[in-house]
Amino acid sequence: MVLRKFLDPFRLLRSGERERLEKARSRKPLIVIGLANPGAKYRGTRHNVGAMCVDELARRAGARLENRVRDTDLAETEIGEAPVVLARPITYVNESGKSVRNVLRKFNADPDRLLVIVDDMDLKIGRLRLRAGGSSGGHNGLKSVRQATGTDEFPRLRIGVGRPPVGVDPVEHVLGRFRPDERKLVDEAVKRAADAIETIQREGLERAMEEFNQPG
Repeated sequence: MVLRKFLDPFRLLRSGERERLEKARSRKPLIVIGLANPGAKYRGTRHNVGAMCVDELARRAGARLENRVRDTDLAETEIGEAPVVLARPITYVNESGKSVRNVLRKFNADPDRLLVIVDDMDLKIGRLRLRAGGSSGGHNGLKSVRQATGTDEFPRLRIGVGRPPVGVDPVEHVLGRFRPDERKLVDEAVKRAADAIETIQREGLERAMEEFNQPG
């Protein structure tokens, strides 16, 4: 009898933990899409910082983006004990909506299960801004996603890449690579962005916004 009293709390704890895990795993996956231009020519450029974050999440989860859905490389894994799809379009940034639409169809998911990660020139380099929805802010990738889904009401995480120097064309700026003095800031921002997505999975979007949003 004494032994049973001793064991019962542990049995209940295991049962509660099991229920929590089952509930987390039964949720529809969060679809995390890092926008980027395809090919070695654009690897490491400012416009591809969203894909850098997806790669960091895949590294942490021990996943490889080896599955392909038409124009998207993806992996199905777990973050925070809840399902997630990590996706990297192989379309150009301004055509990202086609990729997003195809992934949503594959997983029978609504846009509110999306999290789109993009670069943002209007944020200082390394700053993060997480929102539940809103306008494109002039970002062609977000415009394309909006056209494909018919809504602006999907979460997005912006990673600051800073404004171009005076006299430098904005397109040239986002298609260029980070300077050596910027690289550490960007690497740290990508890690914080991955932390933010892990927080979304464990504690929800609002908690992540409170913790990771930074002034521009």
